[in-house]
Amino acid sequence: QEVPQTKGEILRCVFDSLAMKYRWSIEKLEAITGKSLDALHIVGGGSQNKLLNQLTANAINKPVICGPVEATAIGNLMVQAMALGEVANLAEIRQVVKNSFPTEDYEPRESDEWDEAYGEFLKIVEAEE
Repeated sequence: QEVPQTKGEILRCVFDSLAMKYRWSIEKLEAITGKSLDALHIVGGGSQNKLLNQLTANAINKPVICGPVEATAIGNLMVQAMALGEVANLAEIRQVVKNSFPTEDYEPRESDEWDEAYGEFLKIVEAEE
């Protein structure tokens, strides 16, 4: 591969590599569990990076659902609400959070190009193993 030269090329290389690593990790998880993920949920600060989230949707060829940003604080609050009997279970917690906080959704694009790039990514990763 060509070595990135400019700041933009370096950043794009990093973002593309992260998106490919998401796909690699998801494929490994799906193989281990025998279950297929319908979408990837990204919460916390990373959910704010629009470029990375779109690249990830492209690379994994699945929707990426982003938000809430303050997932740690919200999770803590909801566990406390469950301890106090305000919510009954994890399913209800998920529904309350879904109804209370907006998400930003990204649909995959250019799947064929990303599949081809992923094949090249795998050659590099497997050569390093």
